[in-house]
Amino acid sequence: MAGGLAATAVAPAGAAAAVTGGARPERDGIGDALRALPGLRVVEERPGAEPGYRFFVLGLRQPVDHTNRAAGSFEQRLTLLHTSVERPTVLFTTGYEAVLTPRRAEPTVLLGGNQVQVEHRFFGTSRPATLDYSHLTIHQAAADHHRVVRLFRTLYPGAWISTGSSKGGMASVYHRRFHPHDVDATVAYSAPNNVDDRDDRAYLRFLDSVGSATCRDALKAAQRQILLRRTEMVARYEAWARDNNATFRIIGSADKALEIAVLRASFMFWQYGTTEDCAAIPGADAGTDELYAWLDDVAGLALYSDPVARRYIPYFYQLGTQMGYFGVPTSHLSGLLHYPDAMEPRTFVPRDIPMRFDPDAMPDIDHWVRRRGQRMLFINGSHDAAVAEPFRPSDRDSHLLWAPGANHGATIAALSPTDRAQAVGLLRRWAGKA
Repeated sequence: MAGGLAATAVAPAGAAAAVTGGARPERDGIGDALRALPGLRVVEERPGAEPGYRFFVLGLRQPVDHTNRAAGSFEQRLTLLHTSVERPTVLFTTGYEAVLTPRRAEPTVLLGGNQVQVEHRFFGTSRPATLDYSHLTIHQAAADHHRVVRLFRTLYPGAWISTGSSKGGMASVYHRRFHPHDVDATVAYSAPNNVDDRDDRAYLRFLDSVGSATCRDALKAAQRQILLRRTEMVARYEAWARDNNATFRIIGSADKALEIAVLRASFMFWQYGTTEDCAAIPGADAGTDELYAWLDDVAGLALYSDPVARRYIPYFYQLGTQMGYFGVPTSHLSGLLHYPDAMEPRTFVPRDIPMRFDPDAMPDIDHWVRRRGQRMLFINGSHDAAVAEPFRPSDRDSHLLWAPGANHGATIAALSPTDRAQAVGLLRRWAGKA
């Protein structure tokens, strides 16, 4: 997410001192300071951090249920990029597993600050011994973040900025909803806001209007051709699964998995592609090999097989219980669809895990952002299907900026020059560096 902004970022504190030895006392002391924090374990210090930084992998003991300590605890994986206790600190989450390589998020680059990354509960290694998914809620995850900030503020007393992209951006927003004063500001990238899970009109309108009519028609034609050749496609998919020791027990079958991939293709095309990719959509004369390869490239066929799908059970559980899911146009596939429930989050979660949707969770978040959220910056790509229904911030020093032509990887660097200057100015002011 550095987004090419390294050239404009503030140089990390201690970068020069690291060469001369002037920063030695602090650099030697941070490890001991971390070990002194209650409940925190230093797993290891890893190499590869940029000059002036040290990179630590950490574990923090967290309650499984923040309202009932008798429910036990688990160790949540964190990472720390440390440069100086005098610098601002960025609270960063992917919303999924932690990235265990030293990578600075864009606000960290711009501020030359420290960075605490939090792995989302129930992802990666941050899993209780007994997986009771009823404890995987936006409120419990926000409480995780709250405890992290309270703990690390004893080391980093300066300004704090929370950030994340996609599901990580959503987690940052939810944290602010329940603990609005933990951090000084939030920068949320490409964060979806599915207020009413029963209403998919925003997504349908987006997918029926984004890009050119020629590109949209080509996408629909490719989807239809793949399903018209379903037998051949499924045979190839099953052969791939045999060669890779993959199964489809969670989804149900390779046939259903293929249909899901086809349905999601248009959404994922715009989420991760650009208008330049329209030229690569297979035409009417495309062979089966070309169509299959294109679908795999756009929709990621491995995603729906058990080895990968198992890792995303927590994600789909959250979609199916609180966050909601999107809809896609299907009229052009009339007569070719076999599974009415293919796009439901329940499809991706084993049946022995209970699920019940809370229709009040997202309207509450949306209402808070619109009316009470302060110092929040939303960065979206104009061609990103995921933010067809975006957050609409309040007028309390909060802003929504669109990166023209950008997809789900939108950054401050991708904004227009005017908007980029505004975003950088806001971030520096919020961090007390204006």
